[in-house]
Amino acid sequence: MGPTRIFAIISWVLLPTVMLGGYSLLSLLVRANPWLTPKRLATFRAGHAHAGVLLVLSLLYYTYLAQTSFSSTVKLIACFVYVLGVLAQSGGFFIDMLVEKRGRLCSDFPMQTYASTRSHRISLFLFHP
Repeated sequence: MGPTRIFAIISWVLLPTVMLGGYSLLSLLVRANPWLTPKRLATFRAGHAHAGVLLVLSLLYYTYLAQTSFSSTVKLIACFVYVLGVLAQSGGFFIDMLVEKRGRLCSDFPMQTYASTRSHRISLFLFHP
């Protein structure tokens, strides 16, 4: 079993957890929880949206990556780089949600955006023939 197959299985397992997180967001909204400020609501929603979309895209990425003639080591590195980008992108929103700074973005927001963009570009570069 190649690395792309293993990472695709991991993505399929993680997809319901993202969906469960969206369900928990709806239950917090229904109960009108005071912990859920407008800033936390926006970042929670954005984190789950990015995680869900990037997980679905990862399935497509792994499918196309498996069809290349790269060695297993290069495919493994490309899979890890993509996963790091997904974690940096969606995880940064959740870190920002937990750090309460009113009226401005969290200081790690530019770094989160830079890291996720850079890792996605690297993974696309590795995939490009």
